Amino acid sequence: MQENNEVKITTQEPQHGYLQPDIQKDMVPHSVTDDPKYVGSGKLKGKVAIITGGDSGIGQAAAIAYAKEGADVAVIYYEAHSDAEDTKNLVEQQGQRCLIIAGDIGDESFCQKAVQQVVDSFGRLDILVNNAGEQHVCERIQDITKEQLDRTFRTNIFSMFYLTKAAVDHLPAGSAIINTASITAYEGNPTLLDYSSTKGAIVSFTRSLSQNQDILKKGIRVNGVAPGPIWTPLIPATFTENKLNRFGKDTPMKRYGQPKELAPAYVFLASEDSSYMTGQMLHVNGGTIVNG
Repeated sequence: MQENNEVKITTQEPQHGYLQPDIQKDMVPHSVTDDPKYVGSGKLKGKVAIITGGDSGIGQAAAIAYAKEGADVAVIYYEAHSDAEDTKNLVEQQGQRCLIIAGDIGDESFCQKAVQQVVDSFGRLDILVNNAGEQHVCERIQDITKEQLDRTFRTNIFSMFYLTKAAVDHLPAGSAIINTASITAYEGNPTLLDYSSTKGAIVSFTRSLSQNQDILKKGIRVNGVAPGPIWTPLIPATFTENKLNRFGKDTPMKRYGQPKELAPAYVFLASEDSSYMTGQMLHVNGGTIVNG
């Protein structure tokens, strides 16, 4: 892959829950969510997936790949309406249906309504991808406000409880719940204290939920993906230009990844290919060895 770390986008502060609208369109280089060489083989034919944060980045990449594999997709996002419409168009180009739902996943009542809307619209639910997240860079712990801490935890981990609670009674045997964690859950990050803490919680949530007897009896698999540095809109929205120019260069592969490089991991965890796998994390991170 050609490496291009040139940055021409101004740093922006994320709003509650998600990014400022349509930041993806202004990114240089672009965040690449579709791999034209990826050809589906019906691994998810007839299935329905919910993907939070599916308007851009990793979520959009997963939505496109799911559609190529024959799934209908519901995208839950905050307020990047144009980006969400782009995802909808990309899914429909693969001959699949796409429902886009705007709202705050930090609100349990919204999560309940959104899941019910998906089931009412598509008649079923087979895959839940808890992917949406937010991060705020703070050099000092003293600078993390109560409001920021609450926002980050509500978006990144509380939402997973809310959506899973709402979805689990609709998920049939063989269904999959897939949670997006991060390499920061294993390595930590000195300027992303609250974000890293939520990602550690996601790892524990994934492992614990996979062992829950109700989940096991229902035949639901629970796994996750722990990405390394991936070029998504979340990155230029939160990092300084100096950090952006070094982004991904400390990995063994000496580059950041593109969202399209994670999509196959989400397909694997959603399909029968991972039928004997639960409570696990896939580390798509440019070669960094993590333990735990």
